[in-house]
Amino acid sequence: MTPGKIETERLGPEGPETGVQGLGCMGMSFAYGPTDEQEARATLERALELGVTLYDTADMYGAGANERFLAPFVRAHRDEIVLATKFAVVLDPQDPQSRGVRNDPAYVRESVEGSLRRLGVETIDLYYMHRRDPGVPLEDSVGAMADLVREGKVRQLGLSEVTGSELRTAHAVHPIAAVQSEWSVFSRDVEENVVGAAQELDVTFVPYSPLGRGFLTGSFRDADKDLGGDDFRRMQPRFTGANAAANATLLDPLRTVAEAHDATTGQVALAWVHQRASVHGMRVVPIPGTRRRSRVEENTTATRIVLSDAELRMLEPIAGQVAGTRYADMTFTSAGRE
Repeated sequence: MTPGKIETERLGPEGPETGVQGLGCMGMSFAYGPTDEQEARATLERALELGVTLYDTADMYGAGANERFLAPFVRAHRDEIVLATKFAVVLDPQDPQSRGVRNDPAYVRESVEGSLRRLGVETIDLYYMHRRDPGVPLEDSVGAMADLVREGKVRQLGLSEVTGSELRTAHAVHPIAAVQSEWSVFSRDVEENVVGAAQELDVTFVPYSPLGRGFLTGSFRDADKDLGGDDFRRMQPRFTGANAAANATLLDPLRTVAEAHDATTGQVALAWVHQRASVHGMRVVPIPGTRRRSRVEENTTATRIVLSDAELRMLEPIAGQVAGTRYADMTFTSAGRE
């Protein structure tokens, strides 16, 4: 298929219209090894040409480096894009593997000021709580985020990696426009709880890692063997050793469906995520990440692929057969609170 402009979707019942597929920008300056900065900037521009208007970053990506990287693009296209960033994950400069979480109101305010400064904007369109700290009442955290809306620093609120009950609690404090979590043919735990809550509350679901961090595209088979030493996928249990070998065999149904559509396995995986909107009767805007123009063209073309019921049934068993967890430490997700 020839790349063309994608359709649009709304973030929440009162939020802005965005392209039905967004762009995860993390890898442009964090987590996946060295980046060709010129190509990454060209990728941002090409995505916009194709109708991708939701650009997703976070203050933790490269300890602010990703926000600074995006700043010139954001300022050049401020009225054309929807800018999403996140707070809550605290990095330890002395230990790159360490991750803390803060949701206290003082940290909410400190974080938004830092993001506004690095991005060079006066208002963030969609501000997410990146991770939940159960030690801080959710009402306090979301209340502080709501204050930012009233002050004009933030337009819409989002949550990442929360449970269905947490989404309902937060939504009662202030309307939540979007909820973000990992969702793909490899990762479907969100369907147990939070998807139903999002559908009920008319909250748009923003799946991250819809391509299984590249594994579903076949771009690598074993992170230890195929990826650089500074690539954090080497620390994710699904992508190394016996788990990686077992999971590689699960791509066979994707290949079969891809051949029928003259498509790639990545496009089929994305089409599956996009079709969750009709399956669950809700708004779904995945944010596959890439730093190459060719991948943006491939990914956006997937929005035009419609999988048959028979093809969906063929892909249905995959998630239940995946070996290994999403993260080595699953307390960093909502899984332990479901």
